[in-house]
Amino acid sequence: MIQVKEGNVAPRVESLDHKGNPINLNTYKGKKIILYFYPKDNTSGCTAEACNLRDNYELLLEKGFVIFGISPDSAKSHEKFIDKHQLPFDFIMDEDKKIMEEFGVWGEKKMYGRTYMGVKRTTFIISEDGKIEKIISKVKTKDHAAQILSEMGMA
Repeated sequence: MIQVKEGNVAPRVESLDHKGNPINLNTYKGKKIILYFYPKDNTSGCTAEACNLRDNYELLLEKGFVIFGISPDSAKSHEKFIDKHQLPFDFIMDEDKKIMEEFGVWGEKKMYGRTYMGVKRTTFIISEDGKIEKIISKVKTKDHAAQILSEMGMA
């Protein structure tokens, strides 16, 4: 498993967004990026996290952030998720889990005594110069925006 650490240059992210448009995070140099990985569209924790970021979207923009969500879901699933919850940010396609593997968030998980492969809910804050500034692995789904701002010393 790849180990991404704070201070490292972020792995390259080039893919398509949920609308099929090419996306390359290198074009966002000069902005702080919130890149949040989550397990599945329209599940309780993932919905709480996305809606909390939506509810604090303007504040996060004012602080200089752009937000991208990534899960292994399809574009159609992302579109339904976005429409249902009026999510104002883009989702990056990663059905082949290549980006998740690059960031070290795709791996073995355990729940209810069962072991399986899945997404380890993690948020990466990428600095204006493309380095990993903060890694949040214990995500507070219902209060994630405040957690991000607190971790970044902006609360």
